[in-house]
Amino acid sequence: MKRCHIAYAAGAVAALVGTAIGPGATSAAALHQTLVVHQGESIQKAVDRARPGDTVLVLPGTYKESVTIGTPRVTLRGTGANTVIEPAEKTTAGRTPAKDTKNTKATKSCAEGGNGICVIGTKTKNVEGVTVADLKVTGFSRAGVFGMATDTMTVRDVQAVENAVWGIAQERSVHGYITGNYAQGNGDAGVFLANTITEEAGALDTRRTVVAHNRLEGNRIGVTVRRLRNLSVAENYIAGNCAGVFVVGDENKPRAGDLEVAFNDVTENNKSCPKTDRLPAIKGSGIVLTGAEKTVVEGNRVTNNSGDAPMSGGIVLFKSFVGVTNDRNRISGNALAGNSPADLVDTETKGIGNTFDYNACRVSKPAGLC
Repeated sequence: MKRCHIAYAAGAVAALVGTAIGPGATSAAALHQTLVVHQGESIQKAVDRARPGDTVLVLPGTYKESVTIGTPRVTLRGTGANTVIEPAEKTTAGRTPAKDTKNTKATKSCAEGGNGICVIGTKTKNVEGVTVADLKVTGFSRAGVFGMATDTMTVRDVQAVENAVWGIAQERSVHGYITGNYAQGNGDAGVFLANTITEEAGALDTRRTVVAHNRLEGNRIGVTVRRLRNLSVAENYIAGNCAGVFVVGDENKPRAGDLEVAFNDVTENNKSCPKTDRLPAIKGSGIVLTGAEKTVVEGNRVTNNSGDAPMSGGIVLFKSFVGVTNDRNRISGNALAGNSPADLVDTETKGIGNTFDYNACRVSKPAGLC
């Protein structure tokens, strides 16, 4: 049986020397270890052996498995795009073989759910401080990276490519940090954030989740924020999707909103996507607010998003599909050009308190918003 190789960090060696010198010289943090996984070995087995604060370093190669992390403060790190995680080969019965690990139930759930990397807390306790970084995850039937019930989960420098639903997704999570990633060709959103996927509920306060400095191309939607509050989508490059950014709310309380979409480059999101059970056909949508309140859309560059679908246009306010209006949103200081049917589109007839100030644009619907 192949075994994971364990390389101790320099700090751990120093800590052991300190122990010889006298009691109290060693800190728990100094004993963190790095577990190194070579091609042909199991990432999951290394993750199962990891303790809080440890790093699992995955060397170059292709690893055909799903990985579940439930231990706090574990870092799963590759060596860049040459560390690839993709689905396990199916048996002749069409099922993924179960893995022989101490975390079999959770691992099987992640794999059977169609996800690549899962970071999972419990119904009563979020898993804290997990980092996923510097690797590629591709080809999964649901999400490349999926977090549920997490606190301070970081996804950094990950390539989430051609997964059937989401590239990177978080549900029921707080203090998230999603930065420097490349999400391309995913069936739904490149980055998807939601309160809860399987039931109706009021918007969750994410306690300042940040989605920043990502490159999101060729997905159905670049970023979807659904039923959330208190977060930032900032300084991302979002191009070639059917829609750039969706902020989605509904009739539940608290309402979605009280967040910012700022300083993003949203350009040529002109793919054509057919309607679904939740959405009409979409094409040429830059930034869309639907059923949201107190959202600040500021300092974005929104160019050449063009289509004839219901939500086409540069920055679009569109009431939710259960009839909830957009209220008290501020659209300010954006640079818009070449968007069709208009740079600014406000389809609301009953929304209250929405303001459009200091935007550089030429055409709006109705007229007078530029």
